[in-house]
Amino acid sequence: MIKVAMASDHAGYEMKELLKTILSEKGYEVKDYGTHSTDSCDYPDYAHPCAEAVENGECAFGVAMCGSGNGIAMTLNHHKGVRAAICWLPELASLARQHNDANVLVLPARFISEAEAESILEAWLSAEFEGGRHVRRVEKIPVQIL
Repeated sequence: MIKVAMASDHAGYEMKELLKTILSEKGYEVKDYGTHSTDSCDYPDYAHPCAEAVENGECAFGVAMCGSGNGIAMTLNHHKGVRAAICWLPELASLARQHNDANVLVLPARFISEAEAESILEAWLSAEFEGGRHVRRVEKIPVQIL
């Protein structure tokens, strides 16, 4: 069973819960790193464990969200081997996987509907890294170590 790391702050909590259910119904094992309510919280507290799970191979990929997607993506991308992409359209999710080998999908929870989030997740799940000319580009992305 493929494991998926999930994280959100308070702004993304409800969307995380919805997508967690969808992923579980599709047969994925979800590791939920929080938050676990809509109470105000700090996204790095949840982004770091999510990124570490992807970084160390415990989870195959991640799905994360905060209000704009920016803060949680910035935090995730400070981890070695994590390539988090903010996606607000299905086409962006597909391209992030196909061309950038992104391994964490980041959603801007305050700017997309739940239906849009589902479509974006579906596009993400159905896309694969194309390799080829994209490999050398991905290899040029600097590696961060926290």
